[in-house]
Amino acid sequence: MKLKINSVFFTFLFIFSSVFISAQHEVANVGETAEIEKAEKSFDAKKMIMEHIGDSNEWHLMTLNEGTAEEKHISVPLPIIVKDEAGIHTFLSSSVAHGHEHDGYTLHEGQLVSTKGLEKATLFGLIGGKQDSGKVFYDFSITKNVFAMFLSVVFMLIIFIGMGRSYKNSMMPKGAGRILEPIVIFIRDEVAIPNIGSSKYKRFMPYLLTVFFFIWINNLFGLIPFFPFGANLTGNIAITAVLAIITLVITLFSANKDYWKHIFMPPVPILLYPIMVPIEIIGVFTKPFALMMRLFANVTAGHIMILAIISLIFIFKTPLLGFASVPLALFISVLELLVAVLQAYIFTVLSALFIGIAVQDHSHEH
Repeated sequence: MKLKINSVFFTFLFIFSSVFISAQHEVANVGETAEIEKAEKSFDAKKMIMEHIGDSNEWHLMTLNEGTAEEKHISVPLPIIVKDEAGIHTFLSSSVAHGHEHDGYTLHEGQLVSTKGLEKATLFGLIGGKQDSGKVFYDFSITKNVFAMFLSVVFMLIIFIGMGRSYKNSMMPKGAGRILEPIVIFIRDEVAIPNIGSSKYKRFMPYLLTVFFFIWINNLFGLIPFFPFGANLTGNIAITAVLAIITLVITLFSANKDYWKHIFMPPVPILLYPIMVPIEIIGVFTKPFALMMRLFANVTAGHIMILAIISLIFIFKTPLLGFASVPLALFISVLELLVAVLQAYIFTVLSALFIGIAVQDHSHEH
């Protein structure tokens, strides 16, 4: 019921916003029309979409009187923690927002940059020798995505610690347990046991449950279009890469001798070893790479589609388009609810499958 009310609210919000913009355009005189057209001309759909799906050092909420002298940005400041040659600098993003400078740093389009010519340190830049460690700054700031991750972790701890305590008094589920227990049983019976085996699945259940609920909850939080939600956490390739790397590490450190034998001594004629062994080794790394890209691409694509469809109203400058674009955007938003759980399920199933391949016993295969 609440979802329907929110959907109707945002439908009318977008439609009336479009009508209001059109009404302002029609009642303006000749001199004001030029000014309005100049402000409207500044709308950049690509920039708006990238700002919404990207990470930033501040949580931008809205802009009032955009394109005018009274333009005002409303943002939630986030902690900035920077280390450079001068030491460690800590301050809020509000100190460097809107062109302000503090300790040699400022914000440019939501991203922290140095005014002293220092580059932001990157892992591959330092490893590859493209960056000099003495001419970079290390950014340990609490960005929008980091804040969203902490929020989801706290939410999960509250839910599942409370759920665990409720079982001390009674084995009957209470509160959130009534909804979550069937999901936990489903992951156990339909994901972990079939892919890993009934004798070895228990040690991997904590990870499978954690990754499933972490992805699902953050996918849902990303669809809520107001603070403190709306961050594109699972659409950040760094997040999906870490999840995929964790799956890879668990797979490699849990693998038995049969798994390694299949890679370095595959069941093919020995003359094919120079071809098959490299393919098997590459396959070890392509599996987590597929996990990373699938989650990143699907979640990001959903956000881009919704924002792009809404942007059509402002690109063509007609409220009539709102009657088509807003319902379509709402339809995709509802579809994203399915994608949210589907992507969490797929990531968990494939992780269980890769782990199962590494730990299963092949001695009685035939």
